[in-house]
Amino acid sequence: MSKPRDIRQTVRLPASPDELFESYLDPARHAAITGQPVQIAPEPGGEFRTFDGVISRRIVAVVPKRLIVQTWRASHWKKDDSEGWDKYYWTPWRKYLGQG
Repeated sequence: MSKPRDIRQTVRLPASPDELFESYLDPARHAAITGQPVQIAPEPGGEFRTFDGVISRRIVAVVPKRLIVQTWRASHWKKDDSEGWDKYYWTPWRKYLGQG
């Protein structure tokens, strides 16, 4: 089994940190962003599932209005996959915020 790796991205979205934090952890708002139903328990240890269960993760830590740390796993990812972030999250989120 290979060692998990960190993925770090810097993205600017046209909204306040409070609004982004709340919309990410709110199932209805998160679904409005991605167009996919989401199941989320927004506390450490909570499960997170979206895209018909293709993506699953756990919340590791939450600092209200400041930080969300998650583990991620997708059933189909290859080692070099990363464009999905822009396609399925950053572009739809910008559109949701009126900037896409």
